[in-house]
Amino acid sequence: MTHSDLAARIHAAAHLTGTFTLRSGRSASEYFDKYRFEADPVLLDEVAARMVPLVPSDTEVLAGLEMGGIPVVTALGRHTGLPCAFVRKTAKAYGTRRLAEGAEIAGRRVLIIEDVVTSGGQIVLSAEELRTLGADVHEALCVIDREQGGGEALAAQGIQLSSLLTADDLRSAAAR
Repeated sequence: MTHSDLAARIHAAAHLTGTFTLRSGRSASEYFDKYRFEADPVLLDEVAARMVPLVPSDTEVLAGLEMGGIPVVTALGRHTGLPCAFVRKTAKAYGTRRLAEGAEIAGRRVLIIEDVVTSGGQIVLSAEELRTLGADVHEALCVIDREQGGGEALAAQGIQLSSLLTADDLRSAAAR
């Protein structure tokens, strides 16, 4: 499967039109419903396999953000052999009371994994929290970059964003 084929499959599975409010608070007339490609085990496995070359070689832990980043990080961890941390939006108030479950992050080079990035807001918040816990965070990797300022917002926080696909990749592949 080519990069364009993968983009077309994801577009077919996940692209919706209508009126949507994004996590950033922005309104959008198109939406990429990540759960539609994350729920397809064959498609998710292909996504993870294609993301492997984008993982920086000095990465020690993959950190998936709640909720959509969790299936992606699990699949990616399977392909890379790297341990995974599962990062909540807020630490739970019971049990371990941890923000990041799974692999230890303190003193380790951590790559944040997200499904779709628009403004980068959740990555900024989570990176700050992970850094407070001792993680070394300088990169983030997503499946789809909506190309709406997320990369720039992350760069301002010292985080380099890489993406498997962009919104333009998906639209171009669907137009063929």
